[in-house]
Amino acid sequence: MNQPVQPKINVRGIRKQFGDLIVLRHIDLDVMAGEVVALIGPSGSGKSTLLRCLNLLTIPDNGELRIGEDSFVFGKGSRLPGAKVQASFRSRTGMVFQHFNLFPHMTVLQNVMEGPLTVKGMSKTKAQELANQLLAKVGLAEKAQEYPDFLSGGQKQRVAIARALAMEPSVMLFDEATSALDPELVAEVLQVMRDLAREGMTMIIVTHEIAFAREVASKVIFMRDGVIVEQGPALQVIDQPAEEATRSFLSHFHTRS
Repeated sequence: MNQPVQPKINVRGIRKQFGDLIVLRHIDLDVMAGEVVALIGPSGSGKSTLLRCLNLLTIPDNGELRIGEDSFVFGKGSRLPGAKVQASFRSRTGMVFQHFNLFPHMTVLQNVMEGPLTVKGMSKTKAQELANQLLAKVGLAEKAQEYPDFLSGGQKQRVAIARALAMEPSVMLFDEATSALDPELVAEVLQVMRDLAREGMTMIIVTHEIAFAREVASKVIFMRDGVIVEQGPALQVIDQPAEEATRSFLSHFHTRS
């Protein structure tokens, strides 16, 4: 008999509280390899915190997390993974933030090379070759020797994506990757994300770009007040939401083409 296919990302009972504020309340989530999941919902619903928990940038208070071969248990009596284990895990779980966090004193090429050199111990020649390939992939080959201060916001975000990809992750997490950009620069970043989806990269995307989520995501999850209210195929959740809260949220967007 064929073994059932395991999800690439498996989340059970993830909970997170900051002081008196409960941000995540028992989140369960499965993401299959090659799936693109869009997390949507109002600000403060817990989407970004969930993404940070998936990358161990925020440690959950309770629950279980598995991404690929890496498994973690959180809560009373469990031991947190050490810094080395966390760093190794993050190298396989790429994350792109709203703000680009590029090193201003390094060229674009050096920014992309830095992770493979320092974390993975890659040779300079190989790291440079990889960085050049990735800059070409995001349409910035000609900017390799520029410094970040001379780039537009959209170009900086594409460098940030190339930098995350340089670690050769098996999963990519995007936290509002376009929300800090001027509207005319959003499209160039979304196109890179579209290309990654087409190539089969497993991705979770926190976004307010509802039309983009409808087009690219295989699954959409609507969150509010730290819980998953509704989830399902993108067209179903966005065009025919079952829950009143989802309908109310989506009424603010013009999504249909």
